[in-house]
Amino acid sequence: MSKEKNVINYYVLCNKLKNVIRTGWLDWNVTRDRVESIAEHIFGVQMLAIAMKSEYKYDIDLTKVIFMLAIHELGEIIIGDLTQFQITKEEKEELEHKAVHDILDSLIDGKYIEELFLEFDEKKTPEAKFAYQCDKLECDLQCKLYDEEKCVSLDNQTSNNTAKNEGVKKLLDSGISW
Repeated sequence: MSKEKNVINYYVLCNKLKNVIRTGWLDWNVTRDRVESIAEHIFGVQMLAIAMKSEYKYDIDLTKVIFMLAIHELGEIIIGDLTQFQITKEEKEELEHKAVHDILDSLIDGKYIEELFLEFDEKKTPEAKFAYQCDKLECDLQCKLYDEEKCVSLDNQTSNNTAKNEGVKKLLDSGISW
């Protein structure tokens, strides 16, 4: 395949993330005209990482972090946005790693990009740990924004299987807010 085709194919695949809505927001019955897509999450977590590095002066390679965050959801192009309540961590990791490998296989730098993806997943380097924590914080902040917009209610969760999870029920019953 030509370089041009590789670029276009990769772009078209990644562009699909603009239309994949985050499963968690659907599960929690967020009532809003538009809820966050995977692509919007990627953008948000990258902007959060930039701000966190700026203000707290962490000793990390921010360019590497931004690159990791750009690709950390690649597998969801193929497998979708599966939550920890739909599939085990091990099952998701296996499916996601294969998907990422398949997505990147035709790119000249695909192996390098895949290594960055795996580094993020392993959470062992300072950059991977920082990126992972930013990923989790972004989700929490987005949840708080939805709460402040009053487009999610803990009282409207009868069809939410996640809310029926014992660990989640314990948190909800504790009275701690979003």
